[in-house]
Amino acid sequence: MAGATGLIGQQLLAAFSSFSGSGPTRVHALARRPPAPHAARAAPFAEWHRVDFAHLPPLPRAAWAFCALGTTIAAAGSQQAFRAIDFDAVLAFAHAARAAGVTRLAVVSSLGASARSGNFYSRVKGEMEAAAAGCGFDSLVIVRPSLLAGDRAALGQPSRRGERLALALTAPLVGLIPAAWRPIGAAVVARAMIAALAEGRPGVRVIDSAELQRLGRAAD
Repeated sequence: MAGATGLIGQQLLAAFSSFSGSGPTRVHALARRPPAPHAARAAPFAEWHRVDFAHLPPLPRAAWAFCALGTTIAAAGSQQAFRAIDFDAVLAFAHAARAAGVTRLAVVSSLGASARSGNFYSRVKGEMEAAAAGCGFDSLVIVRPSLLAGDRAALGQPSRRGERLALALTAPLVGLIPAAWRPIGAAVVARAMIAALAEGRPGVRVIDSAELQRLGRAAD
């Protein structure tokens, strides 16, 4: 798992913890920084690896992989730094996972991702999707959540002002917003990723936020 200390990554680990013995015996959790002590305790099955995604070592053998890497242009500091994470690091992990024997990959993209988009953020996400599709996985799940809801502060992450404002503005109207656009909990996304990868549909499967809501609720 790449991005294991992030908002969705932590929820993936929490979901694995809830399997009560039927989940994975070991998860290799890759992160750019060490996990918080409580996060490490909450997932005793996780073996943590602090890595530089620009210089990944060979990864342990595995069957499935999850990529929850992602940032914003504001948090990264520049478009170039953003692309280094949301494209370069994601693809480096995908290639390393494939070399380690992984046949199924689930990766987090974004609502509106398109390689032809005029928006830089959405275009990078779309280019990442296209590149990941060429990595040779038997089953590739690409999830496109809308605005993520979750407690970043509890994870020691810097808050995202735009995200907080958007969540506050949409809260009173959430029932009127189409499911594909309304905010979605990081835990729902995590459960949906696991459920979709477990289905193992061959080829590339792109899941929008409305379907993520459905899958995540069904898998709860």
